[in-house]
Amino acid sequence: MPDLNPVPGNDLPSSRALLRSTIIAAAIALVLLVTVVLPAEYGVDPTRVGGVLGLTKMGEIKMSLAKEAATADSAEAATAAVAVNTVAASGAETVPVPTAPPPAALPATRPTAVASQAGLSSHVTEIVLAPSEGKEIKLVMRKDARVTYSWLSSGGVVNYDTHADAPGIKYHGYAKGSGKQSDDGVLVAAFDGAHGWFWRNRGRETVTVTLRTSGDYQELKRM
Repeated sequence: MPDLNPVPGNDLPSSRALLRSTIIAAAIALVLLVTVVLPAEYGVDPTRVGGVLGLTKMGEIKMSLAKEAATADSAEAATAAVAVNTVAASGAETVPVPTAPPPAALPATRPTAVASQAGLSSHVTEIVLAPSEGKEIKLVMRKDARVTYSWLSSGGVVNYDTHADAPGIKYHGYAKGSGKQSDDGVLVAAFDGAHGWFWRNRGRETVTVTLRTSGDYQELKRM
């Protein structure tokens, strides 16, 4: 029996139309890669569009945190290797040391200790700022001690003041800014004392600031 509903040949896309659609899709993917994916994931912004959209800073923070994590892992591996070599050199039997479980989750109002190696300290601290509220975190540090830090606010931007004080020194400023969502760098203590950050939320919504610190300090204080 003959087919009563034949498919017209001109209803199928031609090879030229398929090729054109493929080229257009590839071009769109390339544009998204350059303007969105690279800035947001790696902090690379060749077109500057990521900076306008606020994606480049997010990518830079991701890469900074990844670099800090890799540095901490390398230091831990080096410490373990030294311990094993020392035991082997002494002729003693090597006994595997069980890995300690990760610390239990703590409330957001308290700092969480991440690691402590070779006299160094590391914390992740979250503080919640209601509208118009200000809070401060200080690290007890010796002169010339160094701390790598990064902080990121979620829910809005904040004003910040990085400074220090000590007996006989009421205020020593390092840096300050307003309407910022993040900051990172290395804090070098100018003298023995308390060195850290003050944040204030001038917005209308509650903001959470997450501070990551790693380096040579004796104590973390919530002022």
